[in-house]
Amino acid sequence: MRRSIVEKADIVREYGPFAGSPNVGGVSYDGQHAWFAAGDSLRAFDPVSGQEVRKLDVAAHAGTAFDGEHLFQLAEDRIQKIDPRSGRVLATIPAPSSSASGLTWAEGTLWVGAYRDRSIHQIDPETGAILRTITSNRFVTGVTWVDGDLWHATWEGDESDVRRIDPETGEVLERLEMPAGAGVSGLESDGGDQFFCGGGKSGMVRAIRRPRRAQAGDKS
Repeated sequence: MRRSIVEKADIVREYGPFAGSPNVGGVSYDGQHAWFAAGDSLRAFDPVSGQEVRKLDVAAHAGTAFDGEHLFQLAEDRIQKIDPRSGRVLATIPAPSSSASGLTWAEGTLWVGAYRDRSIHQIDPETGAILRTITSNRFVTGVTWVDGDLWHATWEGDESDVRRIDPETGEVLERLEMPAGAGVSGLESDGGDQFFCGGGKSGMVRAIRRPRRAQAGDKS
């Protein structure tokens, strides 16, 4: 087993709290705006200005994802497919777990973090059928793919981190430790050098830096 790389997370910016949004669940990024689940709504802000720019009145309790055209949002025991222009829910599928938390889009499928199950499920976005399952040794919150790497967030008590894992074995390859009390409720890459991290009841979204070796494609 390889020894995992461990370092402190480099928080480069904090967004919020946002008016009327005391809790942040899942987060996603559509290439222009960062979206976050706020319980009774799905909201977006401009990561340059930090200003909120959109609000969709849909149930949004946990993970959020974007497939290039549609938003996907966990709402209790279901996943909603949403038109981001109108806010209309186009379809729903069952969530793969009663503790579904994180959500991301990759390889034409949805990847769902299951908090209490300590696992990540790859599912069919049309039916919700589970295609494969990866086991973690920590509670899973957010999940994201970037440059062929699978990352997920953990949050237990006051401890939280963002970790890169082997998608075949679940082995932890790298961990970015968050400061005490800075929990990560949701996770999404911006496709470049940062991750957006939902901050739970802090009402914040934090941007942390993705390590350069991961950006360069070092798989060690």
